[in-house]
Amino acid sequence: MTNYTLEKKDGFTVLGIGVELKSDYTDFVGINKEKNDFWSAIAQDGRLDALKAIATNDYIFSVNEAVNNKMMHYAGVMAESSIQEVSRIIEFPTGEYLVVKGEAKTSAELGNTLTGLAFGQALPEAKDFAYVGGPNTVVEMGQRDGLVFGEMWIPVIRK
Repeated sequence: MTNYTLEKKDGFTVLGIGVELKSDYTDFVGINKEKNDFWSAIAQDGRLDALKAIATNDYIFSVNEAVNNKMMHYAGVMAESSIQEVSRIIEFPTGEYLVVKGEAKTSAELGNTLTGLAFGQALPEAKDFAYVGGPNTVVEMGQRDGLVFGEMWIPVIRK
């Protein structure tokens, strides 16, 4: 049984730089490679630093969203201003969210672990709520004791 909570969250907006994921949605190895390649590229070319510079807090969002029948992945921040590199304004609805917390050695490992726990265990075991789509995100919240910590937020509805 996965440890998770259900939390009510006010709607919020994330400004994101994105990439279309081309791997089949069941190809977790391919998806993870595409995501890791994307994060490496935006870290190297300065786009991630540009996003962080406009952020209103220290959270870094790793967002997954279906857009026009395409599987999209974004690096994002909460911000009150924008930059040229932003490719999407991602609206998260007010409502209940499945929240899975964790920590890992790297940001990529945190994302993979939380996604696996949320979609591989918590949602399949859920009897009172369901994910019906919309953006979901791993939120990297900081570092402590040499580990990256954060949460996965998935909007859900009561069954």
